Amino acid sequence: MASLAKAVPRTNNGTGAFVLQCRTLVFQYCEHWGSNKGMVNYLKKDLADFARKHPQIEIKVQPRPNHHPVVRGFYLNGREKQICTRNLTPEQIAKKVELLRDSSGEKMKNLAKKPVISTTESVRGIWSPFHTNPHTI
Repeated sequence: MASLAKAVPRTNNGTGAFVLQCRTLVFQYCEHWGSNKGMVNYLKKDLADFARKHPQIEIKVQPRPNHHPVVRGFYLNGREKQICTRNLTPEQIAKKVELLRDSSGEKMKNLAKKPVISTTESVRGIWSPFHTNPHTI
């Protein structure tokens, strides 16, 4: 029984209980195209630090000859998001990678199209122009 208690890590106040929705990040690049310069620099200098900080995310680096660089995120809900990183600096690419890491993978929802639905009725009732005094000229 004591060995089982050692195998399960304990968390204090929910620390460590948060699970990132991003499960895999795929970096695709081309060695020869100029638009991939920032991605190649990011892969050489910053990717190892990112991978060490986030061991729960699987990192894949794939060559993609004759194309612009792309970062793809695969999520627990089965969805995928991709961001083109053409002509971006390594700092800008790091921000895009953080955006993919922190994203939930859900589709973007336009909240402006739906009308407001209220569960309670208005105190005054429905307004009508016939309930007011007529205009006089």
